[in-house]
Amino acid sequence: QVQLVESGGGLVQPGGSLRLSCAASRSIFGISSMGWYRQASGKQRELVASITSGGTINYADSVQGRFTITKDNDKNTQYRQLNSLQPEDTAVYYCNSILIVGSSRFSRWGQGTQDNVSS
Repeated sequence: QVQLVESGGGLVQPGGSLRLSCAASRSIFGISSMGWYRQASGKQRELVASITSGGTINYADSVQGRFTITKDNDKNTQYRQLNSLQPEDTAVYYCNSILIVGSSRFSRWGQGTQDNVSS
C-alpha cells in the first residue's frame, strides 16, 4: 500500500504563495489519479485539483488560475503551487491518490498540511 507524506505549507500574507509536496512511498507510475483536497474549519473536504495518469488536469473554480498541480514520476511526488492566496484559502490541504485495479478502487491520503493566510 502506498503511503503519502506531505511537506511545505505554512503561514503567508494575502497575495503570497505556498508550495506543497506529496511524496509517495513507492512508484506513482500507474496510479490512476492524484489530487489535492482542502478542508476549511467547519466545512466539508473539497476537491481542488486532480491530475490523471494521462496528464489530464482539472481545477475547482475557486482556485482556477491560481493553482498548479504537477507530478514527477521519477521522484514519486506530486506538487501543489497556490498563488495569490487569500484568507478564504486557509484550510488543511490533503493529497490523495487513487489506484483502480479491475473493479477495485484504492484511495490513500496524506496526513494533511495547514495553510494559513493572514495579515
